[in-house]
Amino acid sequence: QDQLQQKIICPGPVTCLTASPNGLYVLAGVAESIYLWEVSNGNLLAILNRHYQDLTCLCFTDDSSHFLSGAKDCLALVWNLYNVLQAEPSQIPDPRHVWSRHSLPITDLCCGFGGPLARAATASLDQTAKLWEISSGELLLSVLFDVGIMSVTLDLSEYHMFCGGMDGSIFQVDLCAWPVQRDRTFQTERENGKVFKGHRNQVTCLSVSTDGSLLLSGSHDETVRLWDIQSKQCLKTMNHKGPVTNAFIVLAPANMFNPEGKPSVPLPKFSRHLHGTESSDEPGAEGVTLRLGLHQQEPGQSYLEKAERMYSQMYSTREKNLVGDQEHLTIQVSELEEEVSNLRKINKDLFDFSTRIITKPAK
Repeated sequence: QDQLQQKIICPGPVTCLTASPNGLYVLAGVAESIYLWEVSNGNLLAILNRHYQDLTCLCFTDDSSHFLSGAKDCLALVWNLYNVLQAEPSQIPDPRHVWSRHSLPITDLCCGFGGPLARAATASLDQTAKLWEISSGELLLSVLFDVGIMSVTLDLSEYHMFCGGMDGSIFQVDLCAWPVQRDRTFQTERENGKVFKGHRNQVTCLSVSTDGSLLLSGSHDETVRLWDIQSKQCLKTMNHKGPVTNAFIVLAPANMFNPEGKPSVPLPKFSRHLHGTESSDEPGAEGVTLRLGLHQQEPGQSYLEKAERMYSQMYSTREKNLVGDQEHLTIQVSELEEEVSNLRKINKDLFDFSTRIITKPAK
């Protein structure tokens, strides 16, 4: 029997939700705001208000360094998590990229592998799916369909992009097709071998298995279907009692089939106020926040501020050396060359010593 483990009240109706792959953070879209919580203690770390209409989708990069947000305002934003965490509560950090090439609301986002070097796909009601490069923000590909696109995903090798349409069709787009075109039109009548047909209503979610052989799809026709990608045949249909809004394939945890298996650490309730602004008489305010090395920090100076000051000093020193006294720079170069020579000698001695030990015959 299913049991409710925990109920967490959020500041408003949640339209989209995601967790970072490293398990440290949770993002939620509430109206046009993005809320960022820390999982371990439930602290609300940031509230981002850069969208003009309700959020529709959120996703992290695989290394948790960036996250993407899409909304009904036709914008997709790329955020650097480090910059968001570094910003003061009174400041709203700027997104790294603002993608504004869609003309109707964004319906779905998908991130490939590669961290900040990954590619991301966006789907929209404007009947297009677009592929972007996160590092540069450049648009790599735009595919026009004859229906609005409700969901999008990439396979693990990123050879194909799968797009779910409002009419129940699922389209397979080859990303390695030749010749390479930035703007393409998917003509269904010419590409029957690349369309999955079976759903009777809009396809809201898509997920590809790790080996790239299976596709999972959920739809408002109250079914979830499992497809063989090669043959485009439906292998299994699972019926539900209402429209399916989310479904995805994951690797099964080790204790998934253990009836006694429970989370080792209970999830704390998420705060509804920004961390550091809560009143001390609020329930749960007696929690303790640990900061490693806090006693070694200078008063009122965080680790990030110290790192920024160190980098600024390093860059200023470099500029002075390049523009200033050439003689001082020459002395520095000679000292570094001498240091490198000493390190090479030490390395050679260590190698010779290790070789003698390893090749020494056993007694």
